[in-house]
Amino acid sequence: MYRKGRLSTLLQHQAEIHANRKSTTMNELGQYPIVDTVVGNMHCGVIPQTGGLLSGRTAETTLARTTHKVVCRYRNDIEPDMWLIIEGQKYNILYVMDPYLNKERLEIFTEVVI
Repeated sequence: MYRKGRLSTLLQHQAEIHANRKSTTMNELGQYPIVDTVVGNMHCGVIPQTGGLLSGRTAETTLARTTHKVVCRYRNDIEPDMWLIIEGQKYNILYVMDPYLNKERLEIFTEVVI
């Protein structure tokens, strides 16, 4: 689907890649806590995939679940335990796929955190 066009036309957003990493400084308990760390930045394209409302929950609440596909140039350092911040919105990574196994691009399937 996206193989026909140039990848650079899709890369319209700037994303920060975040992960939980061990701190380099010791806290008051003598431990190295796990902290949110910016691992890197990348240009990407965001493509909406699915969305749904789960109603009938307790206390008459409605839960929204929205997934997106984030397309970027190939990187080998993105893992499912990381998350992306794109224009102030947090996207949890569900899984990462190299669609043509040619190390040209990545498709990162994400879920929006509200």
